[in-house]
Amino acid sequence: MSALAPDLRFLLSDWLGLDAVLARPRHAHLDLDAIGALVEAAERLAREHLAPHAAKSDAEEPRLVDGRAVVIPEVRAALDACRDAGFFALDAPADEGGLALPALAVAAIATRLTEANAPTWAYAFLTMAAANLIRHCAAPGQRARWLPPMVEGRWFGTMCLSEPHAGSSVGDIRTVAEPQADGSYRLRGTKMWISGGDHELSENIVHLVLAKIPGGPPGTRGISLFIVPRLRAADASLAGLAATPSGAPAQWVRNGITLAGLNHKLGYRGTVNCLLNLGEDAPCVGELVGAPHQGMAQMFRMMNEARIGVGAGAAAIGLAGFRAALGYARERTQGRAPGERDPSTPMRPIIEHADVRRMLLESKAKAEGAFALVLWAARLADDIASGSESEAAEAQALLDLVTPIVKTWPSTHAITANDLAIQVLGGAGYVRDFPVERLWRDNRLNAIHEGTTGIQGMDLVGRKILGDGGRALG
Repeated sequence: MSALAPDLRFLLSDWLGLDAVLARPRHAHLDLDAIGALVEAAERLAREHLAPHAAKSDAEEPRLVDGRAVVIPEVRAALDACRDAGFFALDAPADEGGLALPALAVAAIATRLTEANAPTWAYAFLTMAAANLIRHCAAPGQRARWLPPMVEGRWFGTMCLSEPHAGSSVGDIRTVAEPQADGSYRLRGTKMWISGGDHELSENIVHLVLAKIPGGPPGTRGISLFIVPRLRAADASLAGLAATPSGAPAQWVRNGITLAGLNHKLGYRGTVNCLLNLGEDAPCVGELVGAPHQGMAQMFRMMNEARIGVGAGAAAIGLAGFRAALGYARERTQGRAPGERDPSTPMRPIIEHADVRRMLLESKAKAEGAFALVLWAARLADDIASGSESEAAEAQALLDLVTPIVKTWPSTHAITANDLAIQVLGGAGYVRDFPVERLWRDNRLNAIHEGTTGIQGMDLVGRKILGDGGRALG
């Protein structure tokens, strides 16, 4: 029997009713003991495979070598361990070979892995989000071609939205997709800020690319979504796109996706982030997802999932900073109690000083509050997926409304936990001997990831509150 830790049991079971979710037919194969065992497995993965190389992957960030992005070998070893444990399939349905976990359990497990090493776990997170978009938006044949290797963790996934001249202004993208007689498309353009866009960590990379079909409507109304693999069969037709890498090497070719450069970031240095040119040196072959000009609506499914994931990541990194500061404060001795004037008495652990306790309490409150907010959003997602029709409708309206808040509040306030962790360590907080400065740098990115704070505010007011006349807000 594997029991959940008391604090996590309170959040998942006592507060958010995970027991009731597990009683639904969709999750009849699970119980709290099974969830506890998976959380334990995640903590073991985090401890043994993710945390040990977190500092090294930050110090030795990806390098550009002969046109390829090269990362330290520990990253692949850790992701292989996650794949072997089935953790790329946490949320995949059972009929795809997945674990079919409720979103509450997935959020709890992913937080443990992110807390240990956010940049490495990001590859798996992006792959799961890309697979989920294909699962919900692609045709049956496309799902059959692309999902199995992604669910297994053999192929990774990305999202390709931004371009050098157009970050959040997605309607101004210039990448074009020309239809071909065989049903495929040829893409030309440039994509910027692509996390996981190039590496040798997986057999293939499945890019989900926004582009415009010539002659379509202007702005966001003319954007379509395409599946564009890094490797494809030598036959460039639609049927040859998703052949497996087990074929003869002569039949397996690189698609026309060129790594144009790496971005060297403040944080998340262990995740490759790059500039990709499509169709520059060779044909870039892709296939349309769904109908033409539906790309923004389709991509918003992945973007909204990613926004909640960013909030979860911010909470996780905030928790990591708090725990590091707490451990340091318990061991570091300095100063004495206000009434002790004898310098020969032993120095006290700094956790006994009132101001240090105040900072630790604020750090804990903001990080754990952010985590609770993310878990609440996950419970809404479970009601959408497996609740009654009325429960699903109400949860959908509420989750749509609060998604920008679930992204923004943790990325604004959980980083305070990291800032306070540095303050607790004092001068030691600024050196790389301790993790807190690295964690602060990693978390700083989350206020920008998947739309800045201002973009989330525009989404909340324009699309959510005004979009339905305030019904969900009411």
